[in-house]
Amino acid sequence: MKSAVMETAAASSADALNHFQKVMSYEADCWDVHDSLENGKQDFVLLDVRSPSMYAAGHIVGAINLPHGKIITRKLKEWPEDMLFVVYCAGPHCNGATRAAIRLAGLDRPVKSMPGGITGWVDEGFKLATGSDPSSIGDVKASDS
Repeated sequence: MKSAVMETAAASSADALNHFQKVMSYEADCWDVHDSLENGKQDFVLLDVRSPSMYAAGHIVGAINLPHGKIITRKLKEWPEDMLFVVYCAGPHCNGATRAAIRLAGLDRPVKSMPGGITGWVDEGFKLATGSDPSSIGDVKASDS
């Protein structure tokens, strides 16, 4: 009798390699983001796509608050067209990062999500900043698009 794990055969090694390489092109791990920030190697824009009140309650130092529903072309003009955006939200129970990634990709911007969001960040033992950040750009009216 096969286990539940073995009920469905594993993909071929070639297919698995292709799949997992693709996953890495869509995601940026909390640890890798932290390492980049800590070592001055931030070659991406880190977007906290939650509400301003959630951002103020706790966010990653250096993250810019831009709620996913307010991602519009005008708000992205200060960054080069090829700048990578890494988006995060509250955690695995939240689809805000996915919504933000869809909006950014729809605006032809490179994007990765950070799986785990704030929950993953805290689970890794990394610190959060609190309060509003002057770099917050989320105060946009829907008509600004």
